[in-house]
Amino acid sequence: MEQKSNQPLAGVDSRRDFIKKTATAAAAVAATGVLKTPIYGQTQAPSSGRVIGANERIAVAVVGVGYGIGKNHLKGIYDNSRANNVVVAAACDVFNKRRDWAKETAGLKDADLYNEHEKLLQRKDIDAVVVATHDPWHAQIAIDAMEAGKHVYCEKPMTRYLGEAFRVHDTVKRTGRVFTVGSQGCSAGGWHKAAEMIKKGNIGALVWGQGYYCRNNPKGEWNYTIEKESTPENIDWNRWLGPVSKRPFSADAFHRWRKYYPYCSGLLGDLVPHRLHPLMLASGNPEFPSRVISIGTKHVHTDRNTPGTPERDVPEHVQLTAEFPSGYMVTVTCSTVNDKSPGFAIYGHKGTFEIADQGNEVKMTPQRSFAEEFEGLSETERKESAIDPIRGLQHEDLRVHEKNWFDCIRTGKQPNASMDLAIRVQTVISLAEMSERLKIACLFDEKTRKITTGDGKPIEPLTYGMTPLS
Repeated sequence: MEQKSNQPLAGVDSRRDFIKKTATAAAAVAATGVLKTPIYGQTQAPSSGRVIGANERIAVAVVGVGYGIGKNHLKGIYDNSRANNVVVAAACDVFNKRRDWAKETAGLKDADLYNEHEKLLQRKDIDAVVVATHDPWHAQIAIDAMEAGKHVYCEKPMTRYLGEAFRVHDTVKRTGRVFTVGSQGCSAGGWHKAAEMIKKGNIGALVWGQGYYCRNNPKGEWNYTIEKESTPENIDWNRWLGPVSKRPFSADAFHRWRKYYPYCSGLLGDLVPHRLHPLMLASGNPEFPSRVISIGTKHVHTDRNTPGTPERDVPEHVQLTAEFPSGYMVTVTCSTVNDKSPGFAIYGHKGTFEIADQGNEVKMTPQRSFAEEFEGLSETERKESAIDPIRGLQHEDLRVHEKNWFDCIRTGKQPNASMDLAIRVQTVISLAEMSERLKIACLFDEKTRKITTGDGKPIEPLTYGMTPLS
């Protein structure tokens, strides 16, 4: 049953030399806001899909055009199609009302609307697919799209469970398709600036990173309006369920699926990725976790203030802590019952980076014990080391993140939220869900992809049908 010495230090001159030598590169980042590829990135492997030239138009299909992010993608890509040299070629959704909206919004024909993504993927004229369905469909649609030669933008979380995340990972590596995850914070300049300096050792060994994403909805987060047209006649319920065990039609579940474990891990899947992707990117060398612990609570019971909806399965407040082989630790706290966020920071042995909420500002504060290493710097050097705050970097923006994907499709480079980052983030998220639901600490072996408890007991990863709430 699930429950719910303040002594002078050697190396001062070398530290100053480092700051001076990297000033030019740092200035370039400050000017553009974002590195062209992630700190750890490489170009993608060749693939058999259509090669798209620098001036060729990219044909995009959006699978899942529901409330919020799916509609946002379709309309945003359509509105910016000329600037990005793309076209919205097709849309797919299990709800006929949403298909009609997509047709009207993007000027599509009836032949461009689909209920089944497999039929859409048979089209040779489509180059790229945005996967914006609910979580259980992310993996299969992404895999099918890449097997059909399409590039993929997959909304976060990358997948519902860990096993299918590695299936997606292996498909990306085999096909060489350009794959990105929809955590748009990864395209904000502050995180890349921090990654550049961290990789150079500017704040010493990494100790700890912290992030928050907090809301407070008295009527219960994700209790979206249930449209009157939401009936079994208008919604292909069995297709919507996908790999989830069969159950009766529920308009509440269809619209408010983020509340329920069969379809979502709640805060861990919906809000945590927005903070975890940038925090891990900013390390300069994202790692698989070695240990993950998570605790969630659900005692405010905000769903009681929205009559007619069941109480959520998922926690109202959650905190995860992940330990990495290098010793770096990350904590992310998310809440739907208190919206106070202390801020975002990455702590090193010699200094601390503070990154603005939108990722457009970064400031480095040296630790007092190492302050001498940073004394006597020129105004330019102080700026480039972020001792004087660097402002005006690219802020978090969905349209910028989409453009990064389009650019990488044309160049073959890894996008800012590439698979190398995404699989590591998803491993943390999936282990955190297991930790919270099973009330255990999860240890992970990167080489074998095996999970164990602290006493060495093997644990099978959660997946569909394993529990009554899956």
